[in-house]
Amino acid sequence: MEERRKYPRTEVDQAAYVSSGGSVMSCRVRNISPEGAAIDVENAAFVPPQFQLVMAEDSSVRECRIAWIQQNRIGVTFAASPQGSQDHKQPELSVTS
Repeated sequence: MEERRKYPRTEVDQAAYVSSGGSVMSCRVRNISPEGAAIDVENAAFVPPQFQLVMAEDSSVRECRIAWIQQNRIGVTFAASPQGSQDHKQPELSVTS
């Protein structure tokens, strides 16, 4: 399969959250680049086509769009630059695992 990514992905194992419409679910970021990431979720059927990915480590937020789904792994593209925790106040949301 031909690699079509502009930037190589960096392998990681970081906690994060999928946030959309007031609901939040936990996920793991498995690889990441300036243009996108691959995340693992418990059930991909509950992830909307567009959502915010909130990194647990630094509360940075990325607007995401689903590019592909393979079982519980989802490939996403980033729609904009990350928003840092000081620039973006996080709403109070309930977390489901």
